[in-house]
Amino acid sequence: MSQTVTFGIIAIKTVILLLGSGITYIAFKAYRRTGALSLRALALGFGVITIGALLAGIAHQLLDVALQTGVLINSLLTAIGFGIIIYSLYIER
Repeated sequence: MSQTVTFGIIAIKTVILLLGSGITYIAFKAYRRTGALSLRALALGFGVITIGALLAGIAHQLLDVALQTGVLINSLLTAIGFGIIIYSLYIER
């Protein structure tokens, strides 16, 4: 893989980590303030998506896992995270 593509992957994964962490933090902070279970689930969902991007990047860049496996890891955790986010939208108090 070319250096430009590798650098691009690292740069985008870093942006995803920063933005995802920020969203997760804000949602968790709102949960702590309000006690709303939906906000806790929302924070968990975004946290899972963020961790998925981080783990996929680590697997590919540091553990020499194939790119396809990294994409699979990322896709699986993104799907789980989105499922949790959808669940958070339907929680009743």
